[in-house]
Amino acid sequence: MSRRQREVEYRWEYDLRADPEALWPLVSDTNRFNREMGLPAVADDARAGRVSEAPDSSPPRRRLRARVAGVEVSWEEEPFEWARPFRFGVVRRYTRGPLAELRVRVELQPRERSGTRLAYRFAARPRGTLARAAALLQLKFMRRKFERFLSACDRLAASRPQTVAAAVALDSASRLTPEASARLELIRASLGERGADASLVERLLEVVERGDDLTLARLRPYALADFWRVARRDVLELCLHATRAGLLDFRWDLLCPLCRGPQEAPSSLRDVRPEQHCASCNIDFTVNFDRSVEVTFRPNASVRAVEALEYCAGGPGVTPHVVVQQLVAAGEAREVAARLEEGRYRLRASGRPGARALRVSRGGAARATLRADAEGWPGDELELAAAPSLRFENATEGEQLFVLERTAWSDTAATAAEVTALQLFRDLFAEEALRPGEQISVGQLTLVFTDLRNSTRLYREIGDAVAFGAVMSHFDVLREAIADEGGSIVKTLGDAVMAVFTRPAPALRAVMRAQKQLAAPTTGARPLRLKAGVHTGPCIAVTLNGRLDYFGSNVNIAARLEPLSTGEDCVISEAVRSDPKVAEMLADEARGLSVEPLRTSLKGFDAECFELWRVVGVKETGDEKASEEARSDAAARVT
Repeated sequence: MSRRQREVEYRWEYDLRADPEALWPLVSDTNRFNREMGLPAVADDARAGRVSEAPDSSPPRRRLRARVAGVEVSWEEEPFEWARPFRFGVVRRYTRGPLAELRVRVELQPRERSGTRLAYRFAARPRGTLARAAALLQLKFMRRKFERFLSACDRLAASRPQTVAAAVALDSASRLTPEASARLELIRASLGERGADASLVERLLEVVERGDDLTLARLRPYALADFWRVARRDVLELCLHATRAGLLDFRWDLLCPLCRGPQEAPSSLRDVRPEQHCASCNIDFTVNFDRSVEVTFRPNASVRAVEALEYCAGGPGVTPHVVVQQLVAAGEAREVAARLEEGRYRLRASGRPGARALRVSRGGAARATLRADAEGWPGDELELAAAPSLRFENATEGEQLFVLERTAWSDTAATAAEVTALQLFRDLFAEEALRPGEQISVGQLTLVFTDLRNSTRLYREIGDAVAFGAVMSHFDVLREAIADEGGSIVKTLGDAVMAVFTRPAPALRAVMRAQKQLAAPTTGARPLRLKAGVHTGPCIAVTLNGRLDYFGSNVNIAARLEPLSTGEDCVISEAVRSDPKVAEMLADEARGLSVEPLRTSLKGFDAECFELWRVVGVKETGDEKASEEARSDAAARVT
């Protein structure tokens, strides 16, 4: 009997309403698919080692095991291959169990007018007649489950194509014990007392009560918000409140820069170690707050215990930023069709240093050859069309795994840089800080420094008690303006404030609002002038006096801008001025903002001349002479 005759082969085909692009995030989630099919959880085969690697430095294969109907099986799994959103597949070679080999391939082809023709191909090589009969029986039961799963995917993708990547799986009945249900009622009341939106609270409680373990093992607030079609910040802040109320726990997922999967998930920033290793990619990397540290949530064990099992170790759903992955033998080539979004990409290959830069644009090439050889990658950027035909050529002596991936990180990740910049986070989790002496890059942050103009004179003129009350009230105004724009106060120094934002435009809006309120209070209080400076750039997160703080040259530059302010303007750096959203604000005549250039040196940066800008709002008073005097005072303080 030939090998082909010994194989069990099936091809199931279905016509679906949704198009391949909408179906892809659901159908390619092989972890959920395997669970829905009733397949067992998998684990690394400790006896064989986590991965194996051929002598010719071919891409590593994972060695896995599982228990099926009481029988232990183990196998070596080749890297998944796919071309989004048209096809994916995998090959498993078994070292133990009733099968010798398994090959799965899924194809999604657009139909002529609309919809998708989906084909599921299954080929197994059993070890003997009995194993063959068992495989046929298993396929019979799997097909029924497969059709139910596919029908559910099609309904969701056809009705909500923009949010299927964040789909939440809910059961029809509660999964909570009576004790946990009673606790949930107390938490509902607690969240209501905290001012949380009642409708969002009910949605979150429903997910905790009825969501499956795969959904709850790693709740991502931005993805959840997209699925619910509500503001992301509202869901993130709800999850933070829910953590304080005892409904959720948060973790800091440390993400590999290549596969972008979590390598560790400490429950506190104090346990975040900057130096990490990804065993899957076999690389060492340094974490940073703006890319490789993401906050995720799961239910508190007192409400619901969640078992985080792995049903598939690979697949497109594990690395959604990878749009094409192909395993090509030495000296061979393969041509695939892909559908790409506009933007920048990179192509890398196993065992080859560096990467090839690519950009997808309307005028890009419809066909391209991507070649791995001993010469290395070309230095130029290749432009591709959105639906190119790509030919992958392996001109090396070993097998190559070609990986084409988006360089932009997913914006559905609530990064540590964003979360720690929220005032609510600092209020609720003031104890969350790095280990003393630890330093972690934050990436791009916008820093604001403010101070009251002539505060010393204020104390002399109206007395210490009244002046102190005015200063405290000014902190309240600043805090509200900063928090409303998604920033946070890092610390206060006398009458001065240091605040952080993730983007420049919200920082400038907060400053201008606070200046306007303080200059023309509605309560009849004494007007106050708020000096302010705004700068944006990379900085370092540290722990200072038990709180999360920031330092670096960009922090120092931001601190030097505030003394240049008159109290009737905000001094911003060129980096802030050139931000597209800030430029849009300044060009909007309805805001009544004017911009004046200012070139000067800054203390500690004497060798540099800085391009700065004064942003002036609509004046509440006509005292032009006072404004001119204030500018002269500001210039004198700097020099």
